Amino acid sequence: MNAVVLAGGYATRLWPITKDRPKMFLPVGDNTVIDHIFAELEADERIETVYVSTNERFGDAFREHVAESRFEKPRVSVEDTSEEDEKFGVVGALAQLVERENVTEDTIVIAGDNLISFDISEYIDFFERKATPVLAAYDVGSYEKASQYGIVDIEDGQVVGFEEKPDEPASTLASIACYGFPSETLDLLDEYLADDNNPDEPGWFIQWLVDREPIHAFTFDEAWFDIGTPDSYLDAVAWHLDGDSYLHPDATIENSEIGENVQVLAGAHLEGVTADHSVIFPDVTVRNCELRRTIIDEGTRVEEIDLSGALLGAHTRIDGDSDDAQSSD
Repeated sequence: MNAVVLAGGYATRLWPITKDRPKMFLPVGDNTVIDHIFAELEADERIETVYVSTNERFGDAFREHVAESRFEKPRVSVEDTSEEDEKFGVVGALAQLVERENVTEDTIVIAGDNLISFDISEYIDFFERKATPVLAAYDVGSYEKASQYGIVDIEDGQVVGFEEKPDEPASTLASIACYGFPSETLDLLDEYLADDNNPDEPGWFIQWLVDREPIHAFTFDEAWFDIGTPDSYLDAVAWHLDGDSYLHPDATIENSEIGENVQVLAGAHLEGVTADHSVIFPDVTVRNCELRRTIIDEGTRVEEIDLSGALLGAHTRIDGDSDDAQSSD
């Protein structure tokens, strides 16, 4: 079978750190978000090709990333869009990829901004046993959060109801943008789109499909992060680090207190810093600052300021003493 990793979004809620990079390249520990997915798909011998579905704007970045990576299976497939308002929608982009790449095998489809706790090989085992479309489902724990996702109703493991982003969710069990589609189900994408159905979220396709053929749900309860906001990104890093901190060997830390879940990348220099639950990108200089739930992009220099809750774009300059700030963004 094959896999498709969906990586076509523009991540505007994470700007400026995703203005010029795909959010799938955000670092989590010593890997990027998408590399965590690639690693699992690479390890499963049943997966032959991993298609990376992205847009024209980030096509070259993904080609370079894949070429420089240790993975052999990923293959970049570019949709003909370069701006947010040109997007085909996820279902539309998936249908185009199936046609463009002549995908005729059973296929795993997973969002490239997902950080998941379950073993993808176990998910594929489940998909093979059921021989039906399969979705992964997770209890998000609150009805407020549930209204942002596709909500699943299951009986004995089979999906008997599905509602995309309901105003009043019937439960908190959400579909997490991880799907297994038999080859014959992929053939239905064109029929779905030809009837002027919503081309955006895959949940609309699942809602349409549930009345046409059996669908099963793979449920799990460890952890899942949809990395779409600064808070969700920091929470994903914290889950991965589990209270520890990741300090790259090429980072310099002087006279600083590094607390829990701090990620400091290569070339960063911290001096007189107190930090917890923060991400410091490469080649950042921070002096005499407090960092709490802070994200600082590459090439930034900050001094003498409390940056709790801040998100700083690349190549920003802030001197707290002079109340002066400059940014390339």
